[in-house]
Amino acid sequence: LFEDGRLMVFYSYESDLGDGWEDPDVHDDAPEIREAALRMGVNLFLYVLGGGGAR
Repeated sequence: LFEDGRLMVFYSYESDLGDGWEDPDVHDDAPEIREAALRMGVNLFLYVLGGGGAR
């Protein structure tokens, strides 16, 4: 959901980014899945640190 061009809600259905951040032996995720989870986490973190599109 957006308001005035700013992302207000991030909704993730049936996924747990934290699974991709844990030790590889815990969830046995493929390296590609782990990398995608890390990339998404970094993107969300940087979005928040950068003001989340605040004007």
